Amino acid sequence: MVNISERAKRVKPSATLAVDSKAKALKAQGLDIINFGVGEPDFDTPDFIKEAAIKAIKEGFTKYTPVGGTDELKSAIIEKFEVDNNLHYKPENIIVSCGAKHSLYNISQAILSPGDEVIIPAPYWVSYPDQTLLNDAVPVIVPTYEEDKFVLKAEQIESVITTKTRALILNYPSNPTGFTYDKKSLEKIAELAVKHNFYIISDEVYEMFLYDGHSHISIASLGKEIMGRTIVVNALSKSHAMTGWRIGYAGGPAEVIKAMTSIQSQSTSNPTSIAQKAAVAALKGPKDFTIKMVKEFETRRNLLIDGLNSINGIRCILPVGAFYAFPNVSALYGKKKGSRAINSSFDFAMYMLEDANVALVHGEAFGNDNHIRVSYAISKENIQTALSRIQKVVSELV
Repeated sequence: MVNISERAKRVKPSATLAVDSKAKALKAQGLDIINFGVGEPDFDTPDFIKEAAIKAIKEGFTKYTPVGGTDELKSAIIEKFEVDNNLHYKPENIIVSCGAKHSLYNISQAILSPGDEVIIPAPYWVSYPDQTLLNDAVPVIVPTYEEDKFVLKAEQIESVITTKTRALILNYPSNPTGFTYDKKSLEKIAELAVKHNFYIISDEVYEMFLYDGHSHISIASLGKEIMGRTIVVNALSKSHAMTGWRIGYAGGPAEVIKAMTSIQSQSTSNPTSIAQKAAVAALKGPKDFTIKMVKEFETRRNLLIDGLNSINGIRCILPVGAFYAFPNVSALYGKKKGSRAINSSFDFAMYMLEDANVALVHGEAFGNDNHIRVSYAISKENIQTALSRIQKVVSELV
């Protein structure tokens, strides 16, 4: 008999990765699948970053490094935090991990004990509740609403704070909604964290992807007290199209970073030495690539949102960041095509995949069953083709 731990039974496989895997499998069978489900830029990693990695290999930089990252990379991260976020850290405040997801998991391991509560706004990135459960803590899901642009209000947070509240996870700009927090909203949240002495886990991996004149403010920059209660998570995956390189990092209180480093020493040890050299080049190199990529994403966003809103039964408010849209498809629930009924976001997603050959992710996976997540990290041509396919199959519902 095979025994599986109760901890393992609590979690579900990542819905986003599952959709991407299924789309790729169908494509391998010869189907022309357009994948709106993938959460990675479709741009190639810049050559100057690749060249830094090749140089590292040729020079023999292929051995173990310090568990929490090289001094050189930590120095580059410290400089990045200072220039981009007005955050002033020392090396003991920084850890480099195998992607932002790894950083987030290390945080949960370091600060959560059985029974602790973690406030998570919904819609949420799919891994937040499961990482909380894996660490024997309790996800406290607080819904946000389309009419509020999916921004969590301070009074909502205050209504669920208990003596067991250990942390609040913020992700902005947001995956899956594409919305962000302004300074006033962040200040109110920071006041609550200081007053009730809980951590803010601030996932800022999409900070570079903002449109229409919006700018990013790290909540940790709003004062010494909130900085001491915030762990800022970032990565190079999105900003430099380096998803496969697996470099994420965090800045936070020294005691938390020390605990994360100890945990990492017993799990993965150091991130890949070669990828760390590439990360230094990325952080210290020109910003032209990221600026160009963000401009292209803004054009794609406008094309996608206009197209979605032209389809009867679908509505989508204009996101201001990241590279996701979160359209509401609930007006189509109850409709049918033959024996196929659409009664949930999952039903809609499967209908799109099987009848339109368009892969997207059902909103239920993000904590909101009225919506679907659409990634516009694909070409304009594919966006237009996918919109035409969606329009056709939706028109067939009665």
